[in-house]
Amino acid sequence: MDTFSAFSSIDYQSIRAKTPAEMAIKRLSGIGEVLSGLDIDTIHSQADVSRALRTLDTADKCIRMILTEFRSERTKDVIREANRLIDSIELARDEISSLHRASGVPS
Repeated sequence: MDTFSAFSSIDYQSIRAKTPAEMAIKRLSGIGEVLSGLDIDTIHSQADVSRALRTLDTADKCIRMILTEFRSERTKDVIREANRLIDSIELARDEISSLHRASGVPS
């Protein structure tokens, strides 16, 4: 499933933080790296759905905390990366919810 591959589009090893904005990008990229490990094909039960949604919710909260922490360093790159991740999280939530409804994953 390619839903979560959107989270892994950055070369995390090449990012070296020299400025606060670069640190924010590096943190956002780390969140994307964690999310790229999610696999929708492994969702078979209500517990799996709940765990995946909790992971997405936690990532969303972390992104928003980073935006708050780096409020004065919100460059176009920071905002673009945060928005990309937030959009991908929303798409993943929708897909998990649709999968849950369509497949009849037990409650």
